[in-house]
Amino acid sequence: MANIQSQIKRNRQNEKRRLRNRNVRGAARTADNAARKVLTSDTPESKQAVMQAISALDKAAEKGVLHKNTVARRKSRLMKALAALTKKSA
Repeated sequence: MANIQSQIKRNRQNEKRRLRNRNVRGAARTADNAARKVLTSDTPESKQAVMQAISALDKAAEKGVLHKNTVARRKSRLMKALAALTKKSA
């Protein structure tokens, strides 16, 4: 436990940020996993699920919760899987 006043305040701030970031990170992870699950089968919802996942990932990057390169990598993998699915079904 810190006994310096500025560190006590910093700990309070960090805890608030951690809880706030947790929701955003969880939403992005959930959307990403849902999109991957939908992409295993050829359904019309696959494009919509990927777009929702990309939106959630972009929001996380915008807020600084996830690094922009991490988001770019995940989006790229989702789009690549969607393209392969579209190409296969066509």
